[in-house]
Amino acid sequence: MSQSPMTRPEITAGTLIDNRYTIQKLLGQGGLGRTYLAFDTRRFNEACVLKEFAPIGTGESGLEQYRNLFKREAKILHQLQHPQIPKFLACFEGDNRLFLVQEYVDGKTYSRLLGELQRQGRNFSEEEVIEWLKNLLPVLEYVHQHNIIHRDISPDNIMLPDGKDLPVLIDFGVGKQIADINEARSSNHQVTFVGKMSLVGKVGYAPREQISLGLCSPSSDLYALGVTAIVLLTGRDPSLLMDQYSLEWNWRYYTYVTDDLAQILDYMLADRPNNRYQTAKEVLIDLERIGEPEVAMSPPIMVDDLPATIFNPEFQAMSAISPSSNQPGETIFSSPTPINPQIGRIEQQLSLKPAFIKHCQQELAYHIGPMANLIIEEILAENPYISPDQFVELIIREIPDFQAAFEFKKSLFS
Repeated sequence: MSQSPMTRPEITAGTLIDNRYTIQKLLGQGGLGRTYLAFDTRRFNEACVLKEFAPIGTGESGLEQYRNLFKREAKILHQLQHPQIPKFLACFEGDNRLFLVQEYVDGKTYSRLLGELQRQGRNFSEEEVIEWLKNLLPVLEYVHQHNIIHRDISPDNIMLPDGKDLPVLIDFGVGKQIADINEARSSNHQVTFVGKMSLVGKVGYAPREQISLGLCSPSSDLYALGVTAIVLLTGRDPSLLMDQYSLEWNWRYYTYVTDDLAQILDYMLADRPNNRYQTAKEVLIDLERIGEPEVAMSPPIMVDDLPATIFNPEFQAMSAISPSSNQPGETIFSSPTPINPQIGRIEQQLSLKPAFIKHCQQELAYHIGPMANLIIEEILAENPYISPDQFVELIIREIPDFQAAFEFKKSLFS
């Protein structure tokens, strides 16, 4: 009995696929399959991306559904002919495997670029993010005009090719045609596991209606693009930019931008789809008006006033904790002291309370043992004027396990 695509092993380097593509290395894998770097022997060994479509799920009984998903993605990619979207080159089925072939983009993701900037002590500037948005929004406008929604926009799915100035939108693997979505809404058919897999975006970047209900529209992509923009500006994971109780965005506390850009981003990040921009063109129009006198923009979603908890050193320490990537070159969601002038003045007045230091020491000892006392003493000796925010950040680096770091964070809240 032949193996299903889901149970097939990874293709080894050097393997010739379809008597044409030589596998070089695995680039990545996820719920819908694997991606390889390959050389096309019929095009002078030109580099390309070979996507093996092998969803994790049911066995042979679901193979026809997988083929339908595969064909849908191929159809989506075939429609898109844009210099900032990787070209669709071919699709085929061989040895019970389904493959797509795309242009290889040699460059860096914006996750990696952000990580490199943070190691230099900064994030993307307002001017850089405005230019970046102006370069990407026409791509989204083009995609949406073809009745396609990307559904998975994040710093990992936008690349800057080496030697080029324009960003490229990659990985339409969960792309969805609007007509298909509208058809699904009016259908009474039960949603299968495979269907659910194709309806998910990235948590933190996808809006609530997409994650919870599988519903999307062009404004869903604009929301995810807005989240990506504030991540580039602040260098923080989306979960650390949203209030955990009110679920409102608090990104303005961690960077300084002009009110014009802040209003545009807040409007992109509105929780309700009908309160957001509906087209990429609308965003572009407002971006072009930045700096003009008496700019009349669409009503923004305003951020609440500074919460009283910001004056609490323990609260400052809590907000600093973030997971760090273990992959070299990927985003380091650091927790710098907010550079908003008002916050800066507040933090200069804060000091580490002895009770808070002792509490941190006790909780750190629970996770790493008796070394906790020495580590705390060393941190304080080397950083006599450290803020609570920076203090907790340095402690977190001593906890190698992410789950343990998360438990440390919970213990400080309790």
